[in-house]
Amino acid sequence: MTRDGRFWLVTLILGGATITLHLLPHGRDVALVKPLASLPVNIGQWHGIDVPMDIRQIQEAAVDDYVNREYRAQDAPPISLYVGYYKSQRTGDSIHSPRNCLPGSGWQPLSTGQLVLDVGKGSPAVVKRYLIQKGLERQLVIYWYQSDHRTEASEFRAKLQLMIGALRRHRTDSALVRISTPLAGGETGEPAEHFATAIFGTLDGLLP
Repeated sequence: MTRDGRFWLVTLILGGATITLHLLPHGRDVALVKPLASLPVNIGQWHGIDVPMDIRQIQEAAVDDYVNREYRAQDAPPISLYVGYYKSQRTGDSIHSPRNCLPGSGWQPLSTGQLVLDVGKGSPAVVKRYLIQKGLERQLVIYWYQSDHRTEASEFRAKLQLMIGALRRHRTDSALVRISTPLAGGETGEPAEHFATAIFGTLDGLLP
């Protein structure tokens, strides 16, 4: 398929997902298995501390539940974890992609790609690896979308699955999982990749 063909296919599917969310009922609310706050503060070698979000941030995200923490391990850079869950989605009340939000906060993209996590479930989880910079600061951001125990790295595929779920199961629930860590010197963010692998199974057990 040509580049123009891919562009119009993506545009068609994203537009279809938007129309689907607008025209169909809100979708049945799908509750979490457990509140996100029950996510352990101790994950392997990391210990987490909750970082409260202000009312404006919560309202802008329009989430039904969330957890926002900073995890630390000895002699390692801090790792920030944000998980936002939506019981159902509709136009104007849906997940905001980090690739849209972070540049709006002054971060500039340096590179984007995929990362394969060996999560021990028979098949690996493919997530997004996003390198950003603001001034002299660099950060590695790892994120994915998760619904019905299915993981998507691509905004395009996440929208496609959202549309299919709305049509087939009257279900539009989803979660955004975002992990970030500062990078200094020649660091590649390997601890954050290990953290993402370590937390995957526990988090999967909380999401419906």
